[in-house]
Amino acid sequence: MLRRANPARMAKLYFHYSTMNAGKSTLLLQASYNYNERGMETRLLTARMDARAGPGRIGSRIGISSPAETYGPEDDLFSRIAGWRDDAKIACIFIDEAQFLTRAQVWQLARVVDDLNLPVMCYGLRVDFQGSLFPGSAALLAWADEMREVRTICHCGKKASMVVRQGPEGSVLTEGDQVQIGGNEAYVSLCRVHWREATGDREV
Repeated sequence: MLRRANPARMAKLYFHYSTMNAGKSTLLLQASYNYNERGMETRLLTARMDARAGPGRIGSRIGISSPAETYGPEDDLFSRIAGWRDDAKIACIFIDEAQFLTRAQVWQLARVVDDLNLPVMCYGLRVDFQGSLFPGSAALLAWADEMREVRTICHCGKKASMVVRQGPEGSVLTEGDQVQIGGNEAYVSLCRVHWREATGDREV
């Protein structure tokens, strides 16, 4: 039987969400560094499919990076993290590219928070290039204890809340697989008005 923590000191499941290129990974690495600087151990995880910074590595556009464990859709994150907790005194778990979590994995992270009293901070995209929620993001929006928007701006200066996917010639794509790994060469963050303009005001 798992021991329940004092409710006054219960951990939380956090979801920091944004569009592309808002600095989510930078914020994750900074937050983890703050823990480490105070002598508290953290564990970092990132999606196995996203190796833009190198396999098993979280990198930011401003040039900082850190090694990380990787996860795929088949992984039981509760069992994995519980095993780490048995071997080390961990203060916080950080998840990058959280939009790629499965619904089941988000529930596993909620159990990490509730049953192990271990805070979990997830960072990821809210919507895809077609304006639809990613499955992991939808589950986090439903179950996270706290949600924080990481803001970036459209070229017009308004807050960017949408993203378009570009083809090799810079044309805007409105069809395709939900998941396609890419950075500035493939995605542009826009406000809703300019997203509608770029996509031909298509219905989502």
